[in-house]
Amino acid sequence: MGLEILVMYVAVGLIAGLLAGLLGIGGGVVIVPLLAWCFLRQGIQPDHIMHLALGTSLASIIFTSISSFLSHHRRGAVDWTIVRRIVPGILVGTFLGTMVASQLSSNFLKGFFCLFLYTIATQIILNKKPKASRQLPGNAGMFATGSTIGAVSSFVGIGGGSLSVPFMLWCNVTAHRAIGTSAAIGLPIAVAGAIGYIVNNLQVTGLPAYSIGYVYLPALAGIVCASVLTAPLGARLAHSLPVDRLKRFFAIFLYVVATRMAWELVA
Repeated sequence: MGLEILVMYVAVGLIAGLLAGLLGIGGGVVIVPLLAWCFLRQGIQPDHIMHLALGTSLASIIFTSISSFLSHHRRGAVDWTIVRRIVPGILVGTFLGTMVASQLSSNFLKGFFCLFLYTIATQIILNKKPKASRQLPGNAGMFATGSTIGAVSSFVGIGGGSLSVPFMLWCNVTAHRAIGTSAAIGLPIAVAGAIGYIVNNLQVTGLPAYSIGYVYLPALAGIVCASVLTAPLGARLAHSLPVDRLKRFFAIFLYVVATRMAWELVA
């Protein structure tokens, strides 16, 4: 493995950390397509590219989510009652989602990820938040919701914030509390997702060296080390730059990435 490849993964971490801190987005939205591009350049078998990108993305979120939710916890913005009620469903849905995703083709996962990117980009452009119109459901409803969030997150390699925050806003949870609680929910999603992509795929052949299941360790190390450095910088820049305008540019970038990935599927 050459120096150029290691530099690529460090660059992915630098970009993901900066955007996460600046725009408040989940790193997986950026990490997955960038990793897919890096893996293609590295010559990894196409059948494994999306699975490796998803598994490695979730593994990286383990490390980045810890500092995020601790920061929100210190500000009293994490509702631990919601976390305790939703996590059982999160764990089951995420782990089962990785089992299903492991059996699906890389092209199917790429197509699903494209649709997800289009949805996120449109949400950013419209800037529409769900109207608070109900209360949090009972235990069965929380389990079902957590399972759904976990399963979708495992299919797109994210920490679930783009799903859990709108759900909590819809259920009359205040915005800052929804964001802080979502950060805490991201850790069990990442842990269950990474474990699932490892243990369900230990016997897969044709993976690059230094892989454990569908987690590629060199990429994981580069992303984690670099994103830790740039996330605080992004957070500081958020106070001095026009974030709303930057989010619209980022949404356009997501449209371009999704369209490029979709074109690769049909070309």
